[in-house]
Amino acid sequence: MSLNNEAVEDLKLEDPWRVFRIMAEFVEGFHSLSEIGPAVSIFGSARTKTNHKWYKEAVETSKLLVKDGYAVITGGGPGIMEAGNKGALKAKGRSIGLNIDLPFEQKTNHFVNHPINFHYFFCRKVMFVKYAKAFVIFPGGFGTLDELFESLTLIQTRRMEKFPVVLYGKEFWGPLIKWIKNTVLKEKNIDPADMDLFRIVDTPEDVVKKIKAFYAAEKNL
Repeated sequence: MSLNNEAVEDLKLEDPWRVFRIMAEFVEGFHSLSEIGPAVSIFGSARTKTNHKWYKEAVETSKLLVKDGYAVITGGGPGIMEAGNKGALKAKGRSIGLNIDLPFEQKTNHFVNHPINFHYFFCRKVMFVKYAKAFVIFPGGFGTLDELFESLTLIQTRRMEKFPVVLYGKEFWGPLIKWIKNTVLKEKNIDPADMDLFRIVDTPEDVVKKIKAFYAAEKNL
C-alpha cells in the first residue's frame, strides 16, 4: 500500500510542528509552576488500592509535608498519586497533578487543585524535577522505577543539584537495594558514594525527618 503525495507531505510537516507543541508544553508548565514555592514530588503505583497501607501512609506523608511548608506534586492519576494529592488537599495545601495523555484514559484525580496536562513524558519529567526539593518514592512499577533511576542518574552525573531521594517501604525496596549493593556496586559499575544518594524509610514522619536533615546539613556546609 503506497502513500499518496498529500499524505507524504503531511508526514514531512509533522515533526517540525511537533516542536511547537513541545515548546507549548514547556511554557505552560513553567508558567503554571513558577510560583508554587518549595514542593515535593511523590511517586508510586497507580494500581495501589485505597485500603492498602501504602495508600494510607502516602496520604499521611503528604499531609505532613504540607504542614512543613511544601506543595505536593504527583502524576495526577489514581493509586499513590491520588493518595499524595488527597493528603495535600486535606492539609489545605497546593495539590498539583501533572497528568499524562495515555492510550488508556487516565483522568486527573479529584484531589488535585492545580492540574496540568501533558502529552510528552519528557516534558512532564522536567516539571517533576525542576520544581521539587525532594522525591518521595513509594512502591510502584516500571514508571516508578524509571523516575527513581532517572533522578539518581541526574544527581550522580551532576546534571542537577543533589536533593533528597526517599524510598518508602523497606520491605518493598530492600531486595532491590541489596541487589544494587551486592551486584552493581560489587562489579564497580557504581561508586560506594552512590549508595548515599537515597534513603529508605518506613513511616511518614521519617520522610519529613530525612528531608529536614538533608537541608539542615546543606546549611552547615
